[in-house]
Amino acid sequence: MTRISSKQVYFLKWIFPVLFLVVMLVPIGIGLTVPRNPPPVAIYFMPLVMIPILFLVLRKFVWDLMDEVYDGGDYLLVKKGDKEDRIALSNIMNVSATLMVNPPRVTLRLVTPGKFGKEVSFSPVRPVTLNPFARNTIAEDLIERVDKARRK
Repeated sequence: MTRISSKQVYFLKWIFPVLFLVVMLVPIGIGLTVPRNPPPVAIYFMPLVMIPILFLVLRKFVWDLMDEVYDGGDYLLVKKGDKEDRIALSNIMNVSATLMVNPPRVTLRLVTPGKFGKEVSFSPVRPVTLNPFARNTIAEDLIERVDKARRK
């Protein structure tokens, strides 16, 4: 089985949010520890606005991504946390991929829902290319293989 999902998902789900929170909370901490000259209100305002925005963006685009996806030929092995599901290619109704979005996403809509619901999204391995409009080769390959599997 070959892995078709990106290894950046762990960083995007766990390390990046923690680093962002630290960067946002440091100015607040500095502002609270300087008693003589209070800093401008923007030092408190901007982090308190940015943290909920980050939460909403991560919730919509990152936290629903599967941790690992492996290609097993006529099925995909999908893992998220300690759960895993085996999805037959013939059970996939639609494959959609995003362009010019970071992280890139491939969403599989299933005929019958699996352990992760009716839609499964993952971030595919990104090929090195200079073309920002290039289609994702993993998504294109999945589209063709799903079509063949559903015709059988």
